[in-house]
Amino acid sequence: MTKRVAVLPGDGIGPEVMEAAVKILQVIGRRFQHTFEIEYGAIGGEAIDKYQNPFPEETIKLCTNSDAVLLGAVGGPKWDNNPPELRPEKGLLALRKHFDLFANLRPVDAILPLLKASPLKEEVAQDVNLLIVRELTGGLYFGEPSKRTEKSAVDTLVYTREEIERIVEKAFQLARLRKGKLTSVDKENVLQSSKLWREVVKEKEKGYPDVEVEHMLVDSAAMQLVTNPGAFDVVVTENMFGDILSDEASVITGSLGIMPSASIGAGGFGVYEPVHGSATQLAGLGKANPAAAILSVAMMLKYTFKLEEEAALLEEAVYAVFDHDHFTEDVASGENRVLSTEEWTEKVIHELDLQSVSDDIMFTYR
Repeated sequence: MTKRVAVLPGDGIGPEVMEAAVKILQVIGRRFQHTFEIEYGAIGGEAIDKYQNPFPEETIKLCTNSDAVLLGAVGGPKWDNNPPELRPEKGLLALRKHFDLFANLRPVDAILPLLKASPLKEEVAQDVNLLIVRELTGGLYFGEPSKRTEKSAVDTLVYTREEIERIVEKAFQLARLRKGKLTSVDKENVLQSSKLWREVVKEKEKGYPDVEVEHMLVDSAAMQLVTNPGAFDVVVTENMFGDILSDEASVITGSLGIMPSASIGAGGFGVYEPVHGSATQLAGLGKANPAAAILSVAMMLKYTFKLEEEAALLEEAVYAVFDHDHFTEDVASGENRVLSTEEWTEKVIHELDLQSVSDDIMFTYR
């Protein structure tokens, strides 16, 4: 199998974590006889500096000719005073909108060796295994009119029935493949867009009698995520609510550095990226945690390339590295030896090598 992957390292620690991700992808390719053709492009601040455009035509063409995209991170203080159209984040929004990547998937899994870094009590966080499905191309971030005067500002929250239907359908499909529970989050008691949202979910529910559905207001969901997160399986919600709730949920794991994400469209094309930001203060120091970037590769293997065995093996390799008390600086405690980005990546490769020589390990990870 030959697949083309566009790699957009971006800004800050993006190039470092993408180097780790590409190295891991090449290991997977060699082991399973897949060919991944890698080509690099610019986005965000890097693209502004090079092309005066956060999402230039060269990058659009590269992504269009690829099967999937791996993205590092965008942004940094260097571009904070740029005009709105030349902010790095505009490149990310444009990428999502251009390819109609309407579904953002953010898994949140408790990794026991890391729970000491979580602000939640271990008994609260230890059973968490949830997936947030966020609508990504509609809502408040894209609504028109959006304008600003000296005395007022307007942002418009708009959703069409079609936009809601497709993200809700995706969430039901994913819930059916997991534990069969779907929590739909809205603000139905206040917003007309949420009233439509809830109406659509109730309509779609009839086609999935095997999925348990609950409706929850966003403020209640925010509280439940930190008091009883283990009660959630799949959470589906609109763009802004999903942005906020998924960042809140990331504290459960103890670090943004281990949170991957996928932004996918109707045809399987997707952009895979760590949830963490560009962390420019760490750039070039070898301190960046590559786990989220590597787990984003696993999501790419699973959702775009349908290579579920390869994805599962990679996830287990990452978890095994943590189980053996190997940490980067952001999640290490006083008694742990701190590994560099490169050293930690090599540990993952070592775990993959162990799997390849042990039938017992292979069976366990399946």
